[in-house]
Amino acid sequence: MDIYKLNKNTLNQVSEIPFILEKDIQSLFEANISDIFGYVFVSTEFTISEYRIDTLCFDEENSSFVIVEYKRGSSYSVIDQGYSYLSTMLNNKAEFILEYNEKNDATLKRDEVNWTNSKVIFISPSFNSYQKNSVNFKDVPFELWEIKRFEGDIICLEQHKATSKESIEKISGDNLIVSVSKEVKAYQEEDIIARSNDPTKKIWEQLKEKLLELNDTEIVIQSNYIKYTKNGKGVCYFNFRKGYIKGEIIRGNINPDGSKSKNFFQIDDPKGLCKEYNFTYKSGVEGHRYLFTINESVDLDYIEMIIKQKYKSI
Repeated sequence: MDIYKLNKNTLNQVSEIPFILEKDIQSLFEANISDIFGYVFVSTEFTISEYRIDTLCFDEENSSFVIVEYKRGSSYSVIDQGYSYLSTMLNNKAEFILEYNEKNDATLKRDEVNWTNSKVIFISPSFNSYQKNSVNFKDVPFELWEIKRFEGDIICLEQHKATSKESIEKISGDNLIVSVSKEVKAYQEEDIIARSNDPTKKIWEQLKEKLLELNDTEIVIQSNYIKYTKNGKGVCYFNFRKGYIKGEIIRGNINPDGSKSKNFFQIDDPKGLCKEYNFTYKSGVEGHRYLFTINESVDLDYIEMIIKQKYKSI
């Protein structure tokens, strides 16, 4: 990735400043994990069985654990390490929950964790073609992120995304992969919208087409819903029912001390379509959201207007 600075209509290339130590990358991410990925930091260098996990996080949105590993070289297998970590997690669920509770002074229970959404994130200045191709399947529960540092304290992150529609289960006879895949799933769009009827699916296709016309947007598939994002940040969440779609927009959080999260969102909804919904996380933070229903009787242009407000606020 080349970065340039504009100086009187002349582009001057910004020099890259490589990371010397893997620990430098780790420190940077652990200090900013909430802003980058929206996760709750749990612990660093968490040792379980024969493994030492660089960073353990918790995804409150999906009630799932996320393992983050930092790499500088290329002499390792993403597949082998990733599935080994997930297998260790699934075989030691109580230890992961205990680590979360001790570090966050919480009372998370086993049945409150969505183990299906567990995943491993690898972060490195670069990945070779072999590593990228090894995870090029639709259902691999890993993410590869490349990080670059440039002069002027500029940090660039880029996710390598799978393009294949093949399932790793169909071509792999590895017992470890098969075992983990029974519990950890990477869902596809057709899995989520399958619960809706044909008219509702048609509405979704029309709305999706409108939304993806906006810059820097993407559809992200989760286990129970579809997330519409801008630059990786959640704009709107869609839950599918037989005859309608339930939309959800996050307003923001209110901390126990009464302070609001950055860019706490207020919607302009003259038709009163959105209803407020509030709840409390395990951490004591209050989550505030807007809920609305999309069906055949709702004006999709109005829905688009509602969602665009959140999009512009990010």
